[in-house]
Amino acid sequence: MQGTVDDFAFGAVTPAASYLVACVGSALGLRCVVRSLNNRQSWKPGWLALGAATIGCGIWTMHFVAMVGFRIQGIPIDYDARLTSLGLVVAVAVVGLGVFAVGYRGATPVTLTAAGILTGLAVVATYYIGMAALELNGALEYDSLTVAVSVLTAVTAATAALWTAASYRGFPAALGATLLMGVALTGTHYTGMAALGVHLRGATDASYMTGTYGNASPVSILLPMIIGPVVFLILSGVVVMFDPQLVLGGGDWSRATPRRRRVAVAAPERPAQPPQNASLFEPRDQPVGRHAGPRGR
Repeated sequence: MQGTVDDFAFGAVTPAASYLVACVGSALGLRCVVRSLNNRQSWKPGWLALGAATIGCGIWTMHFVAMVGFRIQGIPIDYDARLTSLGLVVAVAVVGLGVFAVGYRGATPVTLTAAGILTGLAVVATYYIGMAALELNGALEYDSLTVAVSVLTAVTAATAALWTAASYRGFPAALGATLLMGVALTGTHYTGMAALGVHLRGATDASYMTGTYGNASPVSILLPMIIGPVVFLILSGVVVMFDPQLVLGGGDWSRATPRRRRVAVAAPERPAQPPQNASLFEPRDQPVGRHAGPRGR
């Protein structure tokens, strides 16, 4: 017997929330990657690790925020904690491979393409590991053609986002890259859900369930798991907002002092100031000769 799958138990709330989470994680992660490209100091590994972690957390959190609205009519759903956690580890690790490649090999076409493919595959792997973590009285079935479309969506959008973030500067490029990465994440999820079918095994009670949460609602199961990654994204946002390039307008904390020194060295090259006995109402950028000339006569 086929089960009736509902991905929108709360209407448009969960798709909108999952897209927002995807965009936040992507914006922070892409910012860290781009920041590392401009950094030749010891900060680079930290920015790359933070970028991989934020993008990975964004992928994982987006999936389970969307799953809050997932229902199968007539049967309860539980989640295997180990597989659920594995999805987060895989997301961060696979994204990290692409992010560190871009950070250390540069934003070349080959590297950006490879990183985009890896990021897209991380999105796909997180989704299907998360679906494998479902415990229910039935078997999940997928339409192979729609699954292929979901993989293509993830890889294409993630690659386009990385190219945009690394190749262009300014707010429009950053916004475009963020929106593209959000499409990669949520597009993969909902395309994969469109490929999903559930074959029920007959009984609809919860006696078969072995998970920790029993027959609790998906909201009560998923929200505690989501809190940790969401807090991490918030803390990452604080770190990124205090990025020296944003605060100082460029450079590292370590480069702030040399920058001030260069300004101090360049100061004597400005036009000479008027002598002390010059009129206060004369323009201060007038040459000294105009004041000295009449006195010489």
